[in-house]
Amino acid sequence: MSAPYVLVLYYSRHGATRSMAQQIARGIEQAGIEARVRTVPPVSTQCEATLPAVPNEGDIYCTEADLKDCAGLALGSPTRFGNMASALKHFVDSTSGLWMSGALIGKPASVFSSTSSLHGGQETTLLSMMLPLMHHGMVIAGIPYSETALLNTQTGGTPYGATHVAGSDSNRPLDEHETTLCQAQGRHLGQLALKLQD
Repeated sequence: MSAPYVLVLYYSRHGATRSMAQQIARGIEQAGIEARVRTVPPVSTQCEATLPAVPNEGDIYCTEADLKDCAGLALGSPTRFGNMASALKHFVDSTSGLWMSGALIGKPASVFSSTSSLHGGQETTLLSMMLPLMHHGMVIAGIPYSETALLNTQTGGTPYGATHVAGSDSNRPLDEHETTLCQAQGRHLGQLALKLQD
């Protein structure tokens, strides 16, 4: 049997959500469990079978096995009109086989998101991303208020999950509080994954 890992699955168009995924992965590994970072291909008019298994740069594409075998999941997306990006939703919508087999029941999951503006739909995106995870029977974990950065942030960060305000050009880096909250979310998720191991 392979060592347990927490899957950090995200879609990122301009890199902001990817930066969050990297910080969440860092927090997961601080908890003492491996973080496996994966992404999904953009939605395109090409047949998915023609797309390469490994993108030209960045993280490799997630497989169903990556998701099925994980001990926990952090799911991240930029906000698209208060919802997750279509590329990530397309992947999630393809997981009905895992739903039918109950492969994800009882595993911890958390969500994270990035927006261009402060009131760009961060919380609705996080809540909408939780819905398919609950259908899978996953245990949803947010960020507890014991993380004082939640009380001090002036940009991203919610108890529902880490968020980031990337700015109108989508190139603003994570600030100190956003970074702290991403890592805290990863640690919390990693600790839960270890506790819930069979």
